[in-house]
Amino acid sequence: MRRTTTTLELRYDLEGDIAGLSVPAPRASRRADRLWQHTCFEAFVGGRDALGYLEFNFSSSSEWAIYRFTGYRAGMAAVETTQPPRIAVTSDGERVSLQAVVALEPLTELRDSPILRLALAAVVEQADGRLSYWALAHPAGKPDFHHAEGFALELPPPPAGDKRG
Repeated sequence: MRRTTTTLELRYDLEGDIAGLSVPAPRASRRADRLWQHTCFEAFVGGRDALGYLEFNFSSSSEWAIYRFTGYRAGMAAVETTQPPRIAVTSDGERVSLQAVVALEPLTELRDSPILRLALAAVVEQADGRLSYWALAHPAGKPDFHHAEGFALELPPPPAGDKRG
């Protein structure tokens, strides 16, 4: 994970018995809803003191979605962007790796926040259709990636002058 003044870069690695999983095959990158119903990598990102946050969904198919929330599971709205995430996926029999680069320019609530809080997660679908839920932190009870206790990582501002992206 890396943040520059213009991008947020995320990398996910899924390791294990990949043959026993249902991993979406590559296709043309496009916006798609309900990606979390299958194997999907997710990031929930908001400013440190903000009630609202953005949800990013990234599929190994190269499909993606961005949703804006005004508060905990409240005010959900799809984010239309002229700068879709760039997604790169590599896979072999033991690992699926996904790298997503998100442009921050159109996402002012993230671009202008000095410190970001993140909840990183994955939904993994078994070949038989069963889903499992993975995250850096789970609150008590059933998995809830939106819960404030799941925002376990803070990302400081990029170094001054860091314009890479």
